[in-house]
This record gives sequence, C-alpha cells and structure tokens, in this order.
Amino acid sequence: MLFQNRKRLTNFDKMKKILLYALIGITFFAGTSFGIHRFYVSIYKINFVPEKKMLQITSRIFVDDLNSVLYNKYNKKTFLGEQNESQVDIDLMKKYISDNFYLKVNDQQKTLNYLSNEMEGNVIICYYNIKDISKIITLEVKNTALLELNSEQQNIMQSTIYGEKQSLLLMEGRMKGMLK
Repeated sequence: MLFQNRKRLTNFDKMKKILLYALIGITFFAGTSFGIHRFYVSIYKINFVPEKKMLQITSRIFVDDLNSVLYNKYNKKTFLGEQNESQVDIDLMKKYISDNFYLKVNDQQKTLNYLSNEMEGNVIICYYNIKDISKIITLEVKNTALLELNSEQQNIMQSTIYGEKQSLLLMEGRMKGMLK
C-alpha cells in the first residue's frame, strides 16, 4: 500500500510538471503574440525666470524615437545619445525641434536657443532658453514633434510662470494650446 501511494505521488508529480510546462508555454506564446506596448510620450518643462528675463526650457524625449524621426525626415542616420554622436546629428535635431516646437510669448513667436543635451537612460534631455522676456501675459505652445512617427505620440507641456504651475497635453488633433 505504501508503494501504491508512492506511485500515485509520482503520477501526480508528472501531472504537475505537464501542467506547469503547458502554463509556461501558453504564457510564452501569449507574451510573444502580443507586442509590448510602448509609451509615446515626451515632456517639455517651461519655466519663466523673471529676474533673468528668460524662459528656460527642458525637453525629455526617447532617443530612439528622435533618431528614427530624424532618419525618416532627413534620410540621414543619426547617433544621438551614442559615443559617435556628431555635430551634424545635433544640428539636425536642433532644426527638427525648431520646426516642430515653438512658443509665442505675448503673441510674438520666439526663437529657441539650444544650450546642451545629456542622456539619462534612453532619454535625451535637451536644454534651451529664450532671452529678453520682461513679462508674460500669454504663452502659446505648438508641438508637433514625433507625431509623424506615431499617431499615439503625446507631448506633455509643464510650465511654471510667476509661481503658477500649469500642464497641457498636446497630441494628434490638438497640437497647440495656451499655458498662461
């Protein structure tokens, strides 16, 4: 009888193994059948510094998306965020951003001054400013960056003006808005 119980345990263990392998197989199949959902989001922070009469702007963009859109737009492979990043890559990025992201302060379009960039994981952080702004009555933002790459792209605008924080979500169908 003791031997019979042992045999049943062995059969039970075999069933557990089969069930476990089947579960692993189903999970693997399900995981590979449906692609990993990616987020298509970039974040732009706009801060007004009245004592410096300046807007300070920081953008955070997934570098692979930025390299892809630059290739699609200019038919040139870029290496932003990599060791072989060149000045040509930076110049193409600056051109692309200035063509797709602009600010109107008090109904006057302003030019972004590119300062620098750095990498944080797979995100490229770019720093810009706009000088000679004594006061802000209205601030209009238009941002179409990366929309031609993916229709799900969302560009989040966050601003701090006179201590007041505001946010704005720009995407396909809503590419511009007012922050102040």
